[in-house]
Amino acid sequence: MTTEQREETIQEEEVSSSDEGMTFTEHLEELRYRLFRIIIAAFVGFLICYLFKERLFSILMDPLVKVLPEASSMIFTGLPEAFFTYLKVSLVAGIFLASPYIFYQIWQFVSPGMYDTEKKFIIPIAFISAAFFVIGALFGYFVVFPIGFHFFVGFANEMIQPMPSLREYFSFAVKLLFAFGIAFELPLFIFFLARMGIVSSRSLRKQRKYAVLIIFLAAAFLTPPDIISQILMSGPLILLYELSIWVAYVWGRERKHRGKEGQEDEDEDEVAEEKK
Repeated sequence: MTTEQREETIQEEEVSSSDEGMTFTEHLEELRYRLFRIIIAAFVGFLICYLFKERLFSILMDPLVKVLPEASSMIFTGLPEAFFTYLKVSLVAGIFLASPYIFYQIWQFVSPGMYDTEKKFIIPIAFISAAFFVIGALFGYFVVFPIGFHFFVGFANEMIQPMPSLREYFSFAVKLLFAFGIAFELPLFIFFLARMGIVSSRSLRKQRKYAVLIIFLAAAFLTPPDIISQILMSGPLILLYELSIWVAYVWGRERKHRGKEGQEDEDEDEVAEEKK
């Protein structure tokens, strides 16, 4: 057994021993503990963001307000609708504000299944996860929102004037923000699957056509039921999938194995030459 193989065996034993050390009840208790901390972090973020609720509300509405005709305006059909919309905007902003800590708790929950060498990087991984999440939401806000809203408002004419309600717009916008935020986690997700040897760049390339189909289905599920939003999500997802192939190639186990196989071949050639 080579030194690299022994190291892998030790790492696998560490992972299995850490998993065996927790019972199913202990996993549930750990999940409850992490969820409690996530809720507290989101609540603290909500309280902070509520102080700026008018500004945050204005920022969220800005992409639609810019494309609305002069005669149109936002409306609310229920008396408490505007108040609850302010609360919801503050909560969503609070989740994004607390996202580094939230992702830290998520990675802490899955850490028993990680190598000891990987557990040391949980804090950087949590910040990277939050960064991808926020970047995805910003992509939706600055790129998808203007294009999508301009398309929808373009159907207005003298007979039809858009007057979207706060509730419908908030639901539509937040669903897109979270959908793009989650979608942009794909390269990081593939990174860990490749590190664990579950996927490889070769398998990802081979399954590309199925992945594209799944991406379009996921875009249809994650976004509102309109073709524009689905296309605007599936396009970046396909690019992220291609990026994930390179991530798996550079950091995946198959690269290490290829290096080992190449080294073993070289050692065998040297032995054969010495025998001659």
